[in-house]
Amino acid sequence: MRAIVLLILAALLSGCGYNEIQTKDEAVKASWAQVLNVYKRRDDLIPNLVATVKGYAQQEQAVLIGVTEARAKVGQINVDPDSAESLQQFQQAQGELSNALSRLLVITENYPNLKSDQAFLNLQTQLEGTENRITVERGRYIETVQAYNTYIRQFPVNLTAKMFGHAEKPSFTVEDERAIQDAPKVDFGGQASAAPPLVPGQTQTVAPVAPPPGLAPARTSDPGPQPIPLPDSESFKPPQQPAPTGE
Repeated sequence: MRAIVLLILAALLSGCGYNEIQTKDEAVKASWAQVLNVYKRRDDLIPNLVATVKGYAQQEQAVLIGVTEARAKVGQINVDPDSAESLQQFQQAQGELSNALSRLLVITENYPNLKSDQAFLNLQTQLEGTENRITVERGRYIETVQAYNTYIRQFPVNLTAKMFGHAEKPSFTVEDERAIQDAPKVDFGGQASAAPPLVPGQTQTVAPVAPPPGLAPARTSDPGPQPIPLPDSESFKPPQQPAPTGE
């Protein structure tokens, strides 16, 4: 009798999405483990990278210290992926570390000997590959969490999820999403005001630019070859030959 009850209960739970909830929950955990793995890989590369740059650019202490402090801050965070606040702190710390690494790589452009160092080139290549993997794994984690959250909100799965305490999971967010959507504005430092829009049928007139003091105005067009003036037929007299003299 007990076995029959258990079978009926298992069938009910399966029909209400319990098993699928467990499957998607494990997928989220596995994806999060991959995210931590690639971040750990980057963290392991930083000490050797800083040491290599320091050998050529000891005067760049501010940048080197910034990278070291940002890395230490990341190590102090015990992230809980189920907590939105904890995940936000983790994302912010990793973002600060990424910015510090970017500044470090920028200053290397000033040191040709460093750029030709084989150890530095290997570390730089590994770091670039790791950054790409971080982007990929973060994207996969976002998709996995989205699939999980969407599933547990569906009826009647939402009842099962609520019964067994499965809540929606937070995910990575895009910082300053509005700034990303807006097109960048380029400012060339000019003070000239924008020209008013033209009315249909109206032509725009460009005012001539005055030449600097002491310089003659430039010719705006080439008049082409000028005709050579011919002498008047009445005033033209051919040269006279000297009269022959008899001997």
